Amino acid sequence: MPRTMADIRLVTFDLDNTLWDVGTVIRHAENAMAVWLDEAVPGYRPLMTPETIQEIRQALVDAEPTLGHDVSRLREAVLQAGMRRLGMTEAAAREQARAAFLVFFEARQQVVFFEHALETLARLAERYQLAALTNGNAHIGRIGLTKYFSFAFASADVSASKPAPDIFHAALDRAGVRANESIHIGDHLVDDIHGAGRVGMHTIWVNRAGNDRSHGTETHTQPTEVVDCLSQLPEAVRRIHER
Repeated sequence: MPRTMADIRLVTFDLDNTLWDVGTVIRHAENAMAVWLDEAVPGYRPLMTPETIQEIRQALVDAEPTLGHDVSRLREAVLQAGMRRLGMTEAAAREQARAAFLVFFEARQQVVFFEHALETLARLAERYQLAALTNGNAHIGRIGLTKYFSFAFASADVSASKPAPDIFHAALDRAGVRANESIHIGDHLVDDIHGAGRVGMHTIWVNRAGNDRSHGTETHTQPTEVVDCLSQLPEAVRRIHER
């Protein structure tokens, strides 16, 4: 979709791997949940091998495809299915799965921001409306980002995951702006850059790994700007704004 010149009124951010390293966060959360499970439901982890978990996940998504876009519901549903395999009643399995998931979810919000993340958000929030768009289940309120972000959408809210256009359209509608009045910032060339670019948004690729700009973009939308450090974002946004 072609973009025409317009003032920038909305800047949206991906969260995981854009503002923090999600691998570290998830490992921490899974370790916290494992400690809880070993004490509360000691038979669960020996039963639930990675292969068994994947088998259950796939069966659940096959039965209810929208679960594939809701990582929280899917994780809790896998936990509940595992509890049932241990012989628990449905009510007990549901209760224990919920308790285990809440341990995971609380730890999942304990992120370590990349360098310059918070000061960059603060600078941009002084001039633009900011929003968070994620395929994951990071919660901006629990993380303490509501001082910067006006709103957030997760893939679960729109029953579709990036790069599908749904989440980008939802953000544009919520902010009351046109696509060419917005910028999306993210680390993933397809989910973020291609997804947002396809609906007409300007894009900034956070290429922290220093990958070739053309890598993976032969059939996808090219980013409007590329940065390798979050501290470069205000200047990149300014360049787009002043075009």
